[in-house]
Amino acid sequence: MKQMSRRDRIRAALNREPVDRVPYAVWRHFPAVDRSPTGLAQSTLRFHERYGSDFLKITPAGGYAVEAWGCVEGDEVLADGHRACARCAVHDADDWKTIRPLDPGSAAGYVEQIETIIRLGFDRRIGDAPVVPTLFSPLSLARKLSGDRLTHDVRQHPQLVLDALEAITETLIRFADRCLTEGLAGIFYSIQAASRRFHTEEEYARFGEPFDRRFLASIEGRSSLTIIHCHGEDLMFDRLATLPGHAWNWDDRATPPSLAQAARMIPGAVIGGLHQWKTLHAGTPEQAVAETQDAIAQTHGRGLIVGPGCVLPMNTPDATLAAVVKELGGPLKPLPGVAL
Repeated sequence: MKQMSRRDRIRAALNREPVDRVPYAVWRHFPAVDRSPTGLAQSTLRFHERYGSDFLKITPAGGYAVEAWGCVEGDEVLADGHRACARCAVHDADDWKTIRPLDPGSAAGYVEQIETIIRLGFDRRIGDAPVVPTLFSPLSLARKLSGDRLTHDVRQHPQLVLDALEAITETLIRFADRCLTEGLAGIFYSIQAASRRFHTEEEYARFGEPFDRRFLASIEGRSSLTIIHCHGEDLMFDRLATLPGHAWNWDDRATPPSLAQAARMIPGAVIGGLHQWKTLHAGTPEQAVAETQDAIAQTHGRGLIVGPGCVLPMNTPDATLAAVVKELGGPLKPLPGVAL
């Protein structure tokens, strides 16, 4: 088969068509520089240039989307590269009333992400890879805003939470519009709220899914790569599988469904196959190659983008990632002193 561009390879995977090689992508946090648009842009480009992913995901500081509403990130960097919230914006029920729609063109956190996108500037190192920024779902952001009290407030003060979710959704719609207008291919949409560890099915059906659908409807037709990232364990995957997207990503090595099972539930591609903690971080290159081969076997190489279930842990060994790239026949930029 003739060699495909990354964009065409991703498009073929989304449509479950034959590909010249199975596409892949890896992504990580850059906590040493992610509060600087210039630093985040350059680190993202260098990482992408090394591993040659078939799409480029921009991974910002985890708290960027709630900064303007009053959340403050701590300074301690956790094992996956994000920082926990040191001070939440919502301390009591009345604080939900302060959550109003933001202008992403001027609101702290959002404006820095737009600047990062501009500084990426479709640099030559991106090549022909589609670029997607990370957006968190409204209910996911409500938990970032309030911490564990969200569970109490959705039950005791539901209307206050619903009103805040309206404002958050409007902000996300505005931000996604800015991203797509800048020429990005789509959105990496992270849903951290459709896990039974956090919510009941009824709670997600009322406080999560309607806002997810509203946001996703706002980008339908403009986004060519909408990735539904299903975060956590004990997922409500049957609900997530019906959302309008192009590809679904979750910790398939840690929680059901398997890649093969999910492929029967969704219309697009699955992204996964690699356990980011046990295999990519703590395992061997040979184990990572074996998981890659198993992912291809589960899907027969159709409708598959090989990748981790979530963001890579800090200090994931280069040799392990390089082994996956070489197994899939992807481009790998040489590093000084490191043999290919």
